[in-house]
Amino acid sequence: MIKDKGISQLICISIYIVSFYLAYVLLPESINFIWLKITIWHLNATIFIYLGSVLLKNSSLYDPFWSVAPVPIVIYLSIQSENSILLKMLIIFPILLWSTRLTRNWVISWEGFHHEDFRYIDLKNTNKYKAEFNNFFGIHLFPTFIVNICLYPLVYVFINDVDVNVYLYISSIITLIAVILETVADEQMRKFRSDPRNKGKTMKYKLWRYSRHPNYLGEVGFWFGIYFMGISSGFAPLWLIVCPLAMLLLFVLVSCPMMDERSLMNRPNYKEYMDNTSQLMLLPPKN
Repeated sequence: MIKDKGISQLICISIYIVSFYLAYVLLPESINFIWLKITIWHLNATIFIYLGSVLLKNSSLYDPFWSVAPVPIVIYLSIQSENSILLKMLIIFPILLWSTRLTRNWVISWEGFHHEDFRYIDLKNTNKYKAEFNNFFGIHLFPTFIVNICLYPLVYVFINDVDVNVYLYISSIITLIAVILETVADEQMRKFRSDPRNKGKTMKYKLWRYSRHPNYLGEVGFWFGIYFMGISSGFAPLWLIVCPLAMLLLFVLVSCPMMDERSLMNRPNYKEYMDNTSQLMLLPPKN
């Protein structure tokens, strides 16, 4: 097992570059609809990452894919578009900032291939066949599907002749505020955990006093910002609200409960904090 953090990350980056390149090369030339082409590219890359995780026996290889994959997708969309540079930057800049923030978290926190996310271990803690089913569909394919559909509203901006308007400015600002929120929440938690005196204690200060998962709130807000960008084009149908709602449900029904359950096991005072503090929204504590 590779234990060196630097070598592990270098291997991960190399696998990603090869995966994205091969996934692009394998795209059928007959596809005309740009989002179908992007979706196949996205899925093919996911399959290559999955094969790498099986080979390395560590599904945490997929971790940065969530934040890395949207970048080449949006850049590809912008290259195909004839819209103004300003319009493209109002969309691309918040996404690059979001991607940088999440990828930086991965660089800081991931210890290497000797470490695997506890959520992945839990999902694979079953019989051989079900574990591999969970690995492919639950850990790899499902998150890719969610990110893909949440990026879809952007198509309506890039494939149409859209002018920069006040709604796009507002949407871009919403995404930036969401990224700032989750960045501040992450830094507050990182500073709290860096103090040895806080080991085994619950972070319930600053943003974390009003929400058990303010970083996840920022993440959800980011994807709603992407939806509003699509709506700002004037071409996207309102029913595309299902895209960010899918992300909201993922966090409310899966990610937040899994983190809460782990905290209940490891922190004796977390139950009281959980009873008094909002799961996601920033709200005053009950007590």
